[in-house]
Amino acid sequence: MTERRSPSGASDPVDGLLVVDKPSGWTSHDVVGRVRRLAGTRKVGHAGTLDPMATGVLVLGVNRATRLLTYLVGADKEYTATVRLGQATVTDDAEGDVTDAPGAAAVDPDALAAAVAALRGPIEQVPSSVSAIKVDGKRSYARVRGGEEVELAARPVTIHRLDVLAQRTTTAQDGTAVTDLDVVVGCSSGTYVRALARDLGTALGTGGHLTALRRTYVGPFALDGAADLDTLGAEHAEGRPVQLLSTTEACRAAFDLRELSDSETTAVRYGQRVDATGRPGPVAALAPDGHVVALLEDRGAQARPVLVLDPA
Repeated sequence: MTERRSPSGASDPVDGLLVVDKPSGWTSHDVVGRVRRLAGTRKVGHAGTLDPMATGVLVLGVNRATRLLTYLVGADKEYTATVRLGQATVTDDAEGDVTDAPGAAAVDPDALAAAVAALRGPIEQVPSSVSAIKVDGKRSYARVRGGEEVELAARPVTIHRLDVLAQRTTTAQDGTAVTDLDVVVGCSSGTYVRALARDLGTALGTGGHLTALRRTYVGPFALDGAADLDTLGAEHAEGRPVQLLSTTEACRAAFDLRELSDSETTAVRYGQRVDATGRPGPVAALAPDGHVVALLEDRGAQARPVLVLDPA
């Protein structure tokens, strides 16, 4: 990764977002560790965990850009996935032991269409018990692995898109006749795609779990703009620059924009309010020269800086 040079010639740490294509078998924390070593800084974080089995878009913030992650974690996500009908597992994905195998050699098309339709839109979803949600201060997955039975409360999520792209009948490793569905899922933050697989199986009177999951979008950040982790390391080792999205580029991609006057720029840099933006959610405020100064949120007739990226 490249470094900026100050007028004195000293190197300054690089700030920005890095979009990585996480490989299977890596935890999100593993990826953070790799980028910390490449960037030479401890200040690296990510916007939304991917399970080790899953692959795809993982957005990382480096140095000051880690402050943006709070506002990106809540972005909508999109995935491609394979749902296996006919088997349930303890983890609701292929990493867990099979707990029930009623089979699904055939699936009624009308029943499948109805079950899929019922999972679209605003729903109340019970997360997988093997999740990172804390129960009385302890991760749910740790309690389950310790032999406890955990029942998590349902939480509201929105499934913007759930479409079946392909369907095939196959035989699982244990000999169970199953049906695999290739699906695409567009959803709000906080959705557990493996819980969708579980609930789809339940609705069809059988078991269900995920056998593959790939995240293709986090907000505006797509898989086709993601860096391969192996290539990322090779480029750094060979001295070729790895391009980070600057905070300005990241904000231009992720948020609505508000252009400030010189006087407004000065006010915002001091944390002062300006006229309302008239738009919901964080809005990126740009100085007259085009660089991002802050994120603004409306409070009545005025907009308040909620994150000043270029303080006075």
